[in-house]
Amino acid sequence: MTTKTSDDIWLAGVDGCPGAWLAVFARPDGAILPPRVVKRFADIALGDQRPAIIAVDMPIGLPERSPAGGRLAEREARALLGDRRSSVFRIPSRPAVEASVAPEPADARERFFAACAIARETSDDRKGFAKQGFYILDKVAEVDTFLRGHKEHAGRIFETHPELAFVMMNGGRALDQPKKVKSRVYPPGLDLRRNLLVGAGIDAGIATMKAPKGAGDDDLIDALACLVTAQRLFRGEARSYPQDPPQDTFGLPMAIWA
Repeated sequence: MTTKTSDDIWLAGVDGCPGAWLAVFARPDGAILPPRVVKRFADIALGDQRPAIIAVDMPIGLPERSPAGGRLAEREARALLGDRRSSVFRIPSRPAVEASVAPEPADARERFFAACAIARETSDDRKGFAKQGFYILDKVAEVDTFLRGHKEHAGRIFETHPELAFVMMNGGRALDQPKKVKSRVYPPGLDLRRNLLVGAGIDAGIATMKAPKGAGDDDLIDALACLVTAQRLFRGEARSYPQDPPQDTFGLPMAIWA
């Protein structure tokens, strides 16, 4: 049997972006490829690099019924984030996610209200979700569909969250600067995160470059934070929140890694 060396191994940090997915690939030794926008998540998982570990900023593991406050993973992550706690998206139930990407109704506004109604019916605290959340549910569904259809790859794809990753890079302390203010990128907040990335071993040229077309600079910062989590997973340094994660109906663990 051939044993892979570090020259054969890739790790990936992945974030959703307006162009679809922003992926950053790196070797375990830190050698890194320029970030690129990829149209399909499957092309990241099964493409040329075929990463041994993918850390993605997208929920994995969907509850059939959402408990009050969301999944345990979300509740534990929020508790560590201080003023950034609202950045952890509360994932609705699987029926609500599936309704959000259903072909009918074709009108997105009608589909939003229909999915919200299902979310309220299938949550213990009768909560729907914001339009901002609605517009990422297609990516949630895309990752979920891939994992259910390719279970042999589920062990190398991990949910992470950039803000939780930055807390780990910051010695366990919540960050005191937001990434955005009133939906606009906040430069001091990005600079803080860039410095943390460089301190975690990310190449300064990559950390400070402009994002590729189809992604924002904040998307690049988040994808790099996900890459740091992938590196920590590879070295056995990452931990999951919660430590003993429950599984969804399809056996996918509901955990956020950092």
